[in-house]
Amino acid sequence: MANSLLNKLEHIRLRFEEIGTQITDPEVISDTKRYIKLNKEYKDLEDLVGVSKEYKNLLENISNTRHMLKDEKDEEMREMAKAELDEMEDKLPELEEEIKVLLLPSDPEDNKNAVVEIRAGTGGDEASIFAGELFRMYVKYCENKNWKVEVTNTSEGSSGGYKEIVFNVTGNGVYGILKYESGVHRVQRVPQTETQGRVHTSAASVAVLPEAEEFDVVLRNEDIRKDTYCSSGPGGQSVNTTYSAIRLTHIPTGIVVTCQDQKSQLKNLDKAMIELRTRIYNLEYQKHLDNISSKRKTMVSTGDRSAKIRTYNFPQGRVTDHRVNLTLYNLPAIMDGDIEPIINKLQMEENAERLKAAEA
Repeated sequence: MANSLLNKLEHIRLRFEEIGTQITDPEVISDTKRYIKLNKEYKDLEDLVGVSKEYKNLLENISNTRHMLKDEKDEEMREMAKAELDEMEDKLPELEEEIKVLLLPSDPEDNKNAVVEIRAGTGGDEASIFAGELFRMYVKYCENKNWKVEVTNTSEGSSGGYKEIVFNVTGNGVYGILKYESGVHRVQRVPQTETQGRVHTSAASVAVLPEAEEFDVVLRNEDIRKDTYCSSGPGGQSVNTTYSAIRLTHIPTGIVVTCQDQKSQLKNLDKAMIELRTRIYNLEYQKHLDNISSKRKTMVSTGDRSAKIRTYNFPQGRVTDHRVNLTLYNLPAIMDGDIEPIINKLQMEENAERLKAAEA
């Protein structure tokens, strides 16, 4: 086990050093696409190289301590050495598991920003209110991660919340974390409009897409129809008076995106282009997800976006994630953005599944 891992880690260290040299080469720097790709690979390998140094040191220390125990006659020193050896040997399998997970090929999309869409589902006004609460939950979570949230399009519910809201999230490794939120979220509670005090079930769907970069999708001007119209909703004097809202139609695919969040038509156009590029890119990416999900039993992160993934039960103050059978009784904290424990559990389950597949 140790020799096999050390051989793999040595190859990675050599590759890491090779890339480190390449990204300082003026010829590579001038080739933007290649430079970005190498820089990403360099950052991806950085953690692994750091852990591999720790692993090598641990193996050396274990070996040295064992040798010392053979020669050491002082009983007190032997006891101290034995305690140290036990501690190090306990740590070794944990570190090996961590390295195995880091050695798994990561989804290249995981480091990307994300476009998130929340839509009210069954449940009328209550579903729209819940969609608004999910949006607030994600905003709070993103604030805790120091990620930037920018709303691009909204359709407000008649009693509050949103029939639909689309927003971009920018930060470090956003898609790799938020992808676990794709699917149908159910809420069980007594709506404000319910006079009999009965618990109703409503739903909202969440779709998380990896944001496509400019070189991922080439958009031709002749394939895009651009329409401008007056914004609606909050926004001051410019609303309903200036044609700042943008609607883009991609003729080959029929994909339509709108953006009316900004007062400036140019800013709305930039945001709409990001979303259009992302939605076109995701037509192909979804085929990749379908292929993965057909090979895995649980497919905790993505796959079928119409699948029921989580239930928020207000009367009992609990949240259940159905993919990993996780139930937490801290609903107020979760609705306030504390979804990290759920995402951590999903990541652990997915890594365990990927390790099984790799070993098989």
